[in-house]
Amino acid sequence: MASTYEALPTTDIDGQEPDTAIAQEKPPAERPGFFYRSRKRLVFFFLLCFVAFVFYKAGQWSVSVVTPIREDGTAADKPEDLETNLDKGHNTTQVPEEQPQMAGKKYSVGYFVNWGIYGRKFPPSLIPAQDLTHILYAFADINPESGEVFLSDKWADQDIHYPGDSWNDQGTNLYGNFKAIYNLKKKHRHLKVLLSIGGWTYSPKFHNMIVSKSHRETFASSAIKLLEDYGLDGLDVDYEYPQNDAQAEGYVELLKTMRHGLDKHAQEKGANYRFLLTIAAPCGPSNYEKLHIGKMDQYLDFWNMMAYDYSGSWDQISNHQANVYGGPIRTSTALAYYESHGVPRSKMVLGIPLYGRSFLNTNGPGHSFSGVGPGSWEQGVYDYRALPLPHSQVHLDHAALASWAFDPAKKEMVSFDSEDAGAWKGGYIKHEGLGGSMFWELSGDKGSNREGMEGGQGKDPQPGRSLVKVVKEAMGELDDSPNWLHYERSKFDNMKAGMP
Repeated sequence: MASTYEALPTTDIDGQEPDTAIAQEKPPAERPGFFYRSRKRLVFFFLLCFVAFVFYKAGQWSVSVVTPIREDGTAADKPEDLETNLDKGHNTTQVPEEQPQMAGKKYSVGYFVNWGIYGRKFPPSLIPAQDLTHILYAFADINPESGEVFLSDKWADQDIHYPGDSWNDQGTNLYGNFKAIYNLKKKHRHLKVLLSIGGWTYSPKFHNMIVSKSHRETFASSAIKLLEDYGLDGLDVDYEYPQNDAQAEGYVELLKTMRHGLDKHAQEKGANYRFLLTIAAPCGPSNYEKLHIGKMDQYLDFWNMMAYDYSGSWDQISNHQANVYGGPIRTSTALAYYESHGVPRSKMVLGIPLYGRSFLNTNGPGHSFSGVGPGSWEQGVYDYRALPLPHSQVHLDHAALASWAFDPAKKEMVSFDSEDAGAWKGGYIKHEGLGGSMFWELSGDKGSNREGMEGGQGKDPQPGRSLVKVVKEAMGELDDSPNWLHYERSKFDNMKAGMP
């Protein structure tokens, strides 16, 4: 696959462009009868042959010449270069121009974090609804002693009053982020919202809970209750990560319980609607090799592939953190593994980071480093909106589908997805027939004014386009299937009434 993913030209077999017109000679007005008739027949015969030839060549000109591509991004011009090599993680496939492997529209999935409304100054009103199909609301917490799922920040989730919210409503009413997001759903009927449960911080609470049947049942029933109360379209599980086979098997059983629970809930409501179930899926071999992928897939609507954090402060060598090809860990290998275990590519949603990872005292990818930069909100991690840092130069790795910025004076490398890398990945999603894109997390993107947000090193915004939009434009038309708006069993009066 070419790193730029541009449409390939269509030419005939000899590389010549077809003629645009056929010249025809008009015979003189007067000819001797015999010679005139003979020549007329001869001209007609040659004209007929010429037309037949043109139609023959047109058949050749209609064939799209598709160049097979090696994993390193170069063109393969010999038959022996055509191979599927799962060990390298690259499924080499010839795809006719204008005929993507997956017929259908794409998902654009963005994490919205409830802590983003604080220092990051990213309320629901800044969500780019026109560029998304799904919001993953992060994160709900878990009680490891019972399996109960509950909100992690009720003030942000249900209490904070945004402009337009009344303080004089009667009854029990929902406010906060969930009311604001529900109103986004009403305005953008293609936009669906899932509650994401777990995340890195809360994931250790899964380990003991997930092996207990009663805890799994409590998990599912409490999560479905939150779905109905807060006006959601589905649930997302972010368990990082099962550590043994018992936990992996418990994960399968949890998804089974949740899928059956969601279907029963829809049936009891009389809703002709499929409430969604997804997970955040690892792309590191030590984690995905423990999963019972084939068993899990039957219960999931799609997989959000965490195709990032391949390199960071925990390493000895600086490297790309979200490369598709090359490197000790790469996305292409992960996707091939999931596919070989039964997951259709159309159900894999490619994760793209809206942040970059810093490496100090290095000469770039593949070199040693010592220390990391201060970051935007966490040491060593910069928001995409603040990248590239001032005085840095952006470098592109076409073969890996990756990019990084480097400041030669500070010898600081930041691995991040630039606009070029985002466009490449959008093209990769389209070419490979993947389900779409996923972003962690929306407050890190460019394109919105953060009123009241503090500035300074690592926080000041840099020029550029929204990466969510760049990827959307490259991967194709977005899914526009409708969301669900009817929650007559909600505990909130205004949600029952549809937020009039």
